[in-house]
Amino acid sequence: MKEYKILKQKSNLFTNTDKNFEAELNGYARDGWRVVTAVFSDKNFAIKAILERDKNER
Repeated sequence: MKEYKILKQKSNLFTNTDKNFEAELNGYARDGWRVVTAVFSDKNFAIKAILERDKNER
């Protein structure tokens, strides 16, 4: 079984959001998440990444 997570990166002229978003994605990758797809919304200038990983049965 899989589980999913949606991450959102908003554009900001005053911070390095690319590096921050990359670090956040790498953190999730260390926890077993992988990016399935990413989309850009011009409505709110945000990138959304869909992450997936195997769900641990407990």
